[in-house]
Amino acid sequence: MNERKPTRVLMVSKACLVGAYQRKLEEIARYPDVDLMVVVPPSWRDGSRVTHLERSHTEGYDLVVEPILFNGSFHFHVYPQLGRRLRDFAPDIVHIDEEPYNLSTAHALWLAKRSGSKALWFSWQNLNRDYPFPFALVEQYALRNTDHAVAGSEGAAEVWREKGYDGPLAIIPQFGVDPEIFSPSPTGLLAGIRRDPSRGFAMGYVGRLVPEKGVDLLLDAVADLPGVWRLHLLGDGSEKEALGAQSRRLGLATNVSFQGWIPSVRMPSFYRQLDVLVLPSRSRPNWTEQFGRVLIEAMACGVPVVGSDSGEIPHVVGDAGLIFPEDDAEALRACLIQLMREPATAMALAQRGRERVLARFTQESVAARTVDVYREIIRSGHVREPNRREPEQ
Repeated sequence: MNERKPTRVLMVSKACLVGAYQRKLEEIARYPDVDLMVVVPPSWRDGSRVTHLERSHTEGYDLVVEPILFNGSFHFHVYPQLGRRLRDFAPDIVHIDEEPYNLSTAHALWLAKRSGSKALWFSWQNLNRDYPFPFALVEQYALRNTDHAVAGSEGAAEVWREKGYDGPLAIIPQFGVDPEIFSPSPTGLLAGIRRDPSRGFAMGYVGRLVPEKGVDLLLDAVADLPGVWRLHLLGDGSEKEALGAQSRRLGLATNVSFQGWIPSVRMPSFYRQLDVLVLPSRSRPNWTEQFGRVLIEAMACGVPVVGSDSGEIPHVVGDAGLIFPEDDAEALRACLIQLMREPATAMALAQRGRERVLARFTQESVAARTVDVYREIIRSGHVREPNRREPEQ
């Protein structure tokens, strides 16, 4: 990058509505050779859930709100006034934090090319899927016109290579965690304080309550657990009523609590009350677990994790947690019993989990690798010239 003039980066990201995710933006903005502006919508609808902008970490960069069309449509949403934003900010790089088959990606790429800006997109997609019209055309446009790509996992990188993308590609998670915010409890395992058996074994799940997340399997697995225990389910989704009925049918109503979504800034406190976090995902023909961010959040808080072998879960967890075959309730139950009965194992996993996050998954690390991508893009070609044709809206 030019040491005399910071590279201007315009990031477009509905995910950055979430306050905890904004720590990555602050870390990127700490680099003196980056001038960062991040465009977000005022809110995002995901079924019945609406996420509103949380301005939690906004130092060093501009977090700006743009109106959005087709809010809640993953594939069709678009920012109608983004062209004006590019004209005013004149970025050297447009960082599109969206999948390459989405209309918003094609729109932002088109605007970037018209303005003379470099561009990159991000993908979690770890299944090689064929898309119908018009998404297949959108995808091909994105593959041909980007200057760089970022994949969130090895699996996602393999998919885009298989689809024919042969340009520069980096493997970087979309977000890491701030280890000072997501930190262990002062009275938890990493403090050398063992769980008080009288309070019961606290298990947790965080995520959507939908079939592919396997929460029904988790209820089956805990049904015959020995001793005193509690299961905290945090999230919402189409299966909430069915899961409530299942817990009552299994006689677990007093042991299982359902809680809706909470602000991201409250998540560390939720994790710290747990003795284990479980992610029991099951693969489907059109979906497999793409990362499992809740795993690294819990690991950062010194909480042991148990996950299925769906998608990227084993690669995220490594040797810092227990993995069971997806859809195997007995194997999951065995993992939970092991952690209940072996405090030394739980403590060792808690320690390895925290260390793994510090080595691989901090916001600082993700930001540094992202800035390396920006620098590579600029080194590979000429930056924007101020008199080039400006994009239309």
